[in-house]
Amino acid sequence: MLKLYWAPQSRAVRALWMMEEAGLPYERVLVDIRSGDQSKADYAKINPMMKVPALSDGDVSMAESGAICAYMAEKAAGANLAPPVGSPQRARYLHALFFAAGCIEGAFAEKFGNIQIPTLQAGWGSFDRVMDVLEDWLRQGPWVLGDRFSAADVMIGTDLHFGVRLFNIIDKRPVFVEYLDRCMQRPAWQRAQAIDAAGV
Repeated sequence: MLKLYWAPQSRAVRALWMMEEAGLPYERVLVDIRSGDQSKADYAKINPMMKVPALSDGDVSMAESGAICAYMAEKAAGANLAPPVGSPQRARYLHALFFAAGCIEGAFAEKFGNIQIPTLQAGWGSFDRVMDVLEDWLRQGPWVLGDRFSAADVMIGTDLHFGVRLFNIIDKRPVFVEYLDRCMQRPAWQRAQAIDAAGV
């Protein structure tokens, strides 16, 4: 049985949305990150970083939202959440999955902390450059891969939701607002948000 280790109102909502898109049976295991439950030794065996989300599938455990999204896209092949190996879209798909953690997270930290790092030294370049790349991708839309929704949209859509709607650190560029509206219309998004709001 698939087990998603998560906590409400956290980055784990990305994996929660992905699980709902995949459509496979899974169990949610609530990890109380605010009281330190994740520091227990048994959870460290699941995710040594003591963070959420994490996923176990039988004897296999993994963490990191992008990795969970990629794993579930392959496991739920019938859900059509990833282009097949060999497809020309595969490159953009993988790029977007890694871009979320490698660039968007860094850009958010720069903006939140008002950090001044030379563009050449920051792995993400700059906050503005990251936003411009996202805008360019999504202008070609309606999804990151054009007409095809994928696990990459789970990662990018959740990050833009945090930045535009929750943290209010990203300008409400029309292409971002329209993209988020499309994300929010997806039944799996709505189920994930309801679960997250209920906290169970």
